[in-house]
Amino acid sequence: QVQLVESGGGSVQAGGSLRLSCAASGDTARRYCMGWFRQAPGKERERVATLERSGLTSYADSVKDRFTISQDNAQNTLNLQMNSLKPEDTAMYYCAADPRSCAFISALKLKFGTWGQGTQVTVSS
Repeated sequence: QVQLVESGGGSVQAGGSLRLSCAASGDTARRYCMGWFRQAPGKERERVATLERSGLTSYADSVKDRFTISQDNAQNTLNLQMNSLKPEDTAMYYCAADPRSCAFISALKLKFGTWGQGTQVTVSS
């Protein structure tokens, strides 16, 4: 079993930065692929970035060159550094984990197995 707890959300003006963290515990085998997702009011949840245990990362086009996903050496904390924030980045951000490879999940459009409770990010113009 895996538990995920997000933190670091808040309110910031456009152009600012925030750093989200996801504290992970439980079976490391079930955390082979980890990712950040977001959902804005009235919109579907979308993938922001993923990080595989191999170190392979993937980003949504909308956040490339602005957001960076990383993990501490012990693989117990997943981070998302968000720079140059825009009002359209406003959403609830969720951390997720899955035992399958990120590429496999993406190719077959599968859902991640474990989710955190989310942390709100609000960017004002």
